[in-house]
Amino acid sequence: MNINIHKSNKRGQADYGWLKARYSFSFANYYDPSRERFGVLRVLNDDTIDGGGGFDTHPHNNMEIITIPLKGSLEHRDSLGHTSVIREGEVQYMSAGSGVTHSEYNASVKDSLNLLQIWIFPKTKNTSPVYNQINLEGKREQNKIQTIVSPAGGENIIGIGQDAWLSLLSAGEGKEFTYRINKPGNGVFLFIIEGEIKTGNHLASRRDSMEIWGTEVLSFNTPVKSEILIIEVPEN
Repeated sequence: MNINIHKSNKRGQADYGWLKARYSFSFANYYDPSRERFGVLRVLNDDTIDGGGGFDTHPHNNMEIITIPLKGSLEHRDSLGHTSVIREGEVQYMSAGSGVTHSEYNASVKDSLNLLQIWIFPKTKNTSPVYNQINLEGKREQNKIQTIVSPAGGENIIGIGQDAWLSLLSAGEGKEFTYRINKPGNGVFLFIIEGEIKTGNHLASRRDSMEIWGTEVLSFNTPVKSEILIIEVPEN
C-alpha cells in the first residue's frame, strides 16, 4: 500500500478578493507538475466566496463536476435550463459532456459561502450533459460511511459517468472504520474536512488529504470528531 499525505499548508492558493481558493491540484495560476491529478480526479478546490460574489457564465465539457457546500448556499444557472440553490447538506452534480455553460454565485449578499468543487474525468467523452442534485438533510448517519456518488446511482446517491465513488463520513472521537475498494485497482483520496484520521503511523488533519494506492481494504480511525470526504477513482 502506497500512502501520500498532502498537507493543507502545501495546497495551492489564490486570493481574488471576493474569492479565496485553496487547490489540491494544479488549477488556474497555480501549477505544480507533481500535483496535476490523482488518477482521474483532476480538481478538488476549497473555495470561500464572499456575499454577492461568484463566477459569471462560463463553459465546461467532458468533466464530471460535483459541488458540496460546507457552509452557506450556492445559486446555479445553466444552459440546460436549470436554476437552483444548493445548500449546506446538499450535493450537486453536473456531467458537462459535449458542452454546457453555467454560472455560480453565492446565494447570499452578506454571508460567505464555503464549498468543495470536485472535477473527475469521464469514462466516455461527448455524452449528453446531465444535472442532478440530492438533499442529505436528515439522511446522514453518525459513524457510517455513506455513499453519495456511484456509477449505478440509487436512492440519495448520484449516478456518475465514471467508475468512481464518493462517500461522506461523520465520525465520533476514537472510532474505527473499514473502507473496501469497490473496483480493484482504484485508488482512494481521503479529504479531511474537519478533524483527523490515522492509519498505521500516518496521521492527516483538517484540510489535509491522504492519497492511497495498492490496497483493497483500508482501515483507519478518527482520534477526534471528524468529517471526511472519501473519493475512490481509477488510475486512468
